[in-house]
Amino acid sequence: QNLPLTLWKGKEFVDKVTEDGKSWAKYHQSDTIRKTIDLFLEKLNAFFDKKNGVKKRNNLSSKSSEKKEVIKALNPQKVNKNPNQKKSMSRVRKMKSSQKRISKSKGIDTMPQKVESIALELKFLKRYLNLDQKAKTKRQIRLFLNVLQRAIIEKRIRKTSKYAIEIKRLQKDLMDLLTYFKKNSIMQVLISKRKQDQILKVLGRESEIPSIKYIREYIALQGRPIPTQKAKTLHNKIARKVNTGIISFKDKYSIQIKQILAHLKNLVQDNPIGGELMIEVRPLNGFNDVVQESVSTEVERIPDNVVVNSMDLVKMKFSKLGFKDKWLRFIGNPSSHFNMMIFGRPKFGKSILAIDFAGYLAHCHGSVLYVAKEEGIDEELKQKLESVAHPDLDTIGSLPENLTKWDFIFLDSINKMRLTPQDLEGLKEKYPNKSFVSIFQTTKDGKFRGSQEFMHDMDIVIEVPEKGKAVQFGRYNQGGELKIFSN
Repeated sequence: QNLPLTLWKGKEFVDKVTEDGKSWAKYHQSDTIRKTIDLFLEKLNAFFDKKNGVKKRNNLSSKSSEKKEVIKALNPQKVNKNPNQKKSMSRVRKMKSSQKRISKSKGIDTMPQKVESIALELKFLKRYLNLDQKAKTKRQIRLFLNVLQRAIIEKRIRKTSKYAIEIKRLQKDLMDLLTYFKKNSIMQVLISKRKQDQILKVLGRESEIPSIKYIREYIALQGRPIPTQKAKTLHNKIARKVNTGIISFKDKYSIQIKQILAHLKNLVQDNPIGGELMIEVRPLNGFNDVVQESVSTEVERIPDNVVVNSMDLVKMKFSKLGFKDKWLRFIGNPSSHFNMMIFGRPKFGKSILAIDFAGYLAHCHGSVLYVAKEEGIDEELKQKLESVAHPDLDTIGSLPENLTKWDFIFLDSINKMRLTPQDLEGLKEKYPNKSFVSIFQTTKDGKFRGSQEFMHDMDIVIEVPEKGKAVQFGRYNQGGELKIFSN
């Protein structure tokens, strides 16, 4: 009960594999299990040595030999020819020297705190710092500001944050920056030396634990078939970081890194002729839970070909758009990259509803394209847009070839564009990170016009059964209702 969580999980793994110490057959049969248990016992002994005040013999020579330990690459002829290896070591020395210099010049008494994930506030500050001497458009700066404000609205950045003052300054700086731009102009962004120093001082408070990046990369491969070469590449990448000192034996997750290297090596050696490998979750049970706690598990969508263990799935946080007010009450809080359909009889208000929703998305969640094929761009569309007009809401009369510029695309209407379910599915496959809102005409009996295949692929379905009234029966908020013409 007094063991740290990492060792406790390791003990559970050993008990499970050996049937509570009764059978060591699996230990002798599997190199992965043997190495995992050996590493656990090594850490367990070190824990009790430290607890009992026992000093290891030849401590200095032990550390020295550990530093000099070199992990062999799986394809040494390629790695030895890599000209960047010496540069990597030099870069590590320069980074450490730079951190000390910044700490000294900025009045920081200690080196940056090593963390599993850099604070979101610092990521925004770093992004702003990277704008210096870059040519940007007004739209790019506005989108940056929108993303920042969305994070504040969704309370991913809170007023109680220790970086709240810096975030307020960043908001003001971005708003001031927007005033310098003329319409459709491109300008070079210049950040004063004093402000750069202020931001650098804040950024110097945290740095990511080096091993975390590669543990995330390894976890992302679990449960899916991968080419043998990809496993080799990841193994050798991690090995180079260890050999050059970027990941040291003092790293908080060094034992996990060793296990990952051993597992990747065994996978490749067991499949020498190439082909695809499968990284299973089960061999990681000795430490996977601990790593998962420190690695961000917020995801948008799991690919169809990925096997996810139920224990891991219940820990995941799926990103939501964070709808507010009437849209939250009507639709619910959908995940990003949703698919919606709206249908209703002519003059019942479905286009007004769609444009109102498009305006809300542009104001609060990203860039929007409204394809007005049904009515075209005319005086009537102008009147509908007057109350929701926004710089991030664009309109066009026909579907453009390239949609990468926008986050949300409204198709008004699917019937007028003569799109089939296969056409719409093709758009979703081509732009998996976009949300599509499809507007449909109706038949005489009030049903939407088109194949039932359209409805099967929708996350949100909205019907306008009578004038001015919309009903939502998608997956997020069954039975939500909205009065279209009310304020």
